[in-house]
Amino acid sequence: MQDLNVLYEDNHIIVVVKEPGIPVQEDKTGDEDMLTIIKQYLKEKYNKPGNVYLGLVHRLDRMVGGVMVFAKTSKAASRISEYIRQKNVKKRYLAIVNGTLPVSDKKIELRDYILKNERLNMSSVVDKSKKGAKESVLEYKVLKNFKYKGKDYSLVDIDLHTGRHHQIRVQFANIGHPLYGDIKYGNKINKVGQNLALFSYYLSFFHPTKDEYLEFEYKPNQLKKKDEIWEVI
Repeated sequence: MQDLNVLYEDNHIIVVVKEPGIPVQEDKTGDEDMLTIIKQYLKEKYNKPGNVYLGLVHRLDRMVGGVMVFAKTSKAASRISEYIRQKNVKKRYLAIVNGTLPVSDKKIELRDYILKNERLNMSSVVDKSKKGAKESVLEYKVLKNFKYKGKDYSLVDIDLHTGRHHQIRVQFANIGHPLYGDIKYGNKINKVGQNLALFSYYLSFFHPTKDEYLEFEYKPNQLKKKDEIWEVI
C-alpha cells in the first residue's frame, strides 16, 4: 500500500497529492490506484466495515502528478462536480517543455480546437469546423529557461481554462514545444521511461458544505520520489 500524502480532510472531502505514475482509478494494468489507496486509508483510519464511499470528481492522467480532491459523501461529490461544470474549480500546472520560450511576466493564451481519437486514445488540434472538435483554452507564463543534460528547456506556469483530453500536452506539442518526457505527442527527443514533466500544483474551490474557499498548493520538487529535472524550481 502506497503512503498517502493528505493535505486536508474533514467529514466531506479529502485532498491528497497524487504521485506521478499512479492511475486515478483501476485500469487494465491492475496497478494500485488512487481510489483504492484512499479507500483503504479511510477504512483503516476509521475502522470502517464493508465498502467505503469515495467520489471521483476530477482526474489526472496516470503519468501526471498533483493535488486532487475526492468526495467522502455523495452530497459533496454532487456539489463539487457542479462547481467544475460551472468552472468554479481552479487548477494550475507547472510543466517543463522542450526548447526555449521567451521569459515574460505576460500570460500567453493558446486557443485551439481539439478532437479526441477514442481508438488511439490521443487528441489533436484540428480546424474548428471538424465534427466533434472542442474549443480548448489555456494561458501560460514562462518562468525560466534552463539547460538539462545539455539540452534547452523552459519552465511554464499554466492556467487551464478548459479540461480537454490531453489538452496541455497537445497544445504545447502543436506550437513545437512538447513536454519533457512526452513521447506520445511528437517528442522523439526523450525516449526514456520517466514521467511527464507536468504537475497540477494548485487547486482551489468552495467547500461543498461550508462557507469557505479552500486553496491548496504543492510543488513537484516537494515529492519524495521525483524526477531530478524538477530541481529547477
